[in-house]
Amino acid sequence: MTYSAAEIWIVIALLGVGTFLIRFSFLGLIGDRPMPPFVLRLLRFTPVAVLPGMVAPLVLWPAATGGQPDIVRILAALATVGVGLWTRNVLWAVFAGVITLYAGLAATGLL
Repeated sequence: MTYSAAEIWIVIALLGVGTFLIRFSFLGLIGDRPMPPFVLRLLRFTPVAVLPGMVAPLVLWPAATGGQPDIVRILAALATVGVGLWTRNVLWAVFAGVITLYAGLAATGLL
């Protein structure tokens, strides 16, 4: 199915308006009011919930292996989590994951 340039631009414009309205409903309409403490407490967990949802598919079904689980990527993820829990430092955790990933790829000859 092919779409004309006008149809594509209409879809882009509608998505832009929809995105604006979603954000405005939260920020514009209630942005100047204090939020209840339970909402603020729940919002603190948003990054903790979103980041694993973004990373898990990259670890469990990586595109680099055609969607097949790869022990090197799983070990790198475990190293990242382990160093993050041990040091409580995001940069050290990321560094450990990168080093583990590249060392594992080099050791298996995939790099």
